[in-house]
Amino acid sequence: MSAVFDQPSLARRIAPVFQGYDGFLAFAVFLLACAGMVTMYSSGFDHGTRFADHGRNMILAGFIMFVVAQIPPQRLMSFAVPLYTLGVALLIAVAMFGLVKKGARRWINVGVVVQPSEILKIAMPLMLAWWFQRREGQLRALDFVVATVLLAVPVGLIMKQPDLGTSLLVLAAGLSVIFFAGLSWKLIIPPVILGAVAVVLIISFEPTLCAEGFDWRVLHDYQKQRVCTLLDPTKDPLGKGFHIIQGMIAIGSGGLGGKGFMQGTQTHLEFIPERTTDFIFAAYSEEFGLMGNIFLICAFLFLIMRGLIIAIDAPTLFSRLMAGAVTMIFFTYAFVNMGMVSGILPVVGVPLPFISYGGTAMVTLGLGLGILMSISRSKKLAAKNPDRLEIG
Repeated sequence: MSAVFDQPSLARRIAPVFQGYDGFLAFAVFLLACAGMVTMYSSGFDHGTRFADHGRNMILAGFIMFVVAQIPPQRLMSFAVPLYTLGVALLIAVAMFGLVKKGARRWINVGVVVQPSEILKIAMPLMLAWWFQRREGQLRALDFVVATVLLAVPVGLIMKQPDLGTSLLVLAAGLSVIFFAGLSWKLIIPPVILGAVAVVLIISFEPTLCAEGFDWRVLHDYQKQRVCTLLDPTKDPLGKGFHIIQGMIAIGSGGLGGKGFMQGTQTHLEFIPERTTDFIFAAYSEEFGLMGNIFLICAFLFLIMRGLIIAIDAPTLFSRLMAGAVTMIFFTYAFVNMGMVSGILPVVGVPLPFISYGGTAMVTLGLGLGILMSISRSKKLAAKNPDRLEIG
């Protein structure tokens, strides 16, 4: 009889908390986190506690991921409207009386100094996924118009700060939700063609467009300079073109196998600017070369493919849209960062996921991973216990 009253072991009591986690997703993140710590140790060798802080930020992101993964997707959906409303309200407050640093008004003091635009990286896809879930089965053209307005408001406010990098990430996250919700290709192709034509025209008329005093109107002066520097960084090799030139030199000097761990001359002689943040890919490429880059790109592709698989297998429209949007956030982060360091995209200040130093970005990544884990976990638990699946 005594066996009936035996207490289960601690391991058995906490085991249900860890059930259903996506091992493939965790493995991809583990590979990227290891690459990030190794690179940060080398590139941040003279940045004080940056290596230790990077490790702390990763632990924080892991904790956030673990907590968010415990929340079912249907519960996450209830945060969509409040979080989006809070984010937009804070963006309006920033526009009215935000703090100005380095010519940009991006922060506000609410007891602590926060950057509200970071909230929208997750709140925006969450809101749009909620909207399309509510309209499931009765989607009309007007619903996509409403979604576009919901997206345009925060993107416009963020661009006005100005913060091109964050606005690009929020825009990409929102557009991915609208696309996955079933936007017609007839509406997608024309903007793509217009964009391609605009790129060709900019390249063709680069001398005129980049001439001193020419007003682009839609872009701030510093944004115009970034585009013109991308087209020809050698025009100002010691000024505005310095970042791109040194990044390309570092990537090229890595060769096939790289110069070796802690052996990067561009990195250790401090030629690479922002070598622990936006341009850490250049430092990584110099020390680990083409083979290291192939490993890193494969790790990101594995993460993105796993995220898309989670989206395809998700049981509800909200889950599918949210998983797809979060996955595209990771893709946009990685593609834009590698592209700008390699000189094929303008420098817009986007970190490389799990590699670049930055506490706020790491928290956003942790939230995104937690959402993916939650969606994957709910599917697996529902398969074992069908009664637990909520459509909501």
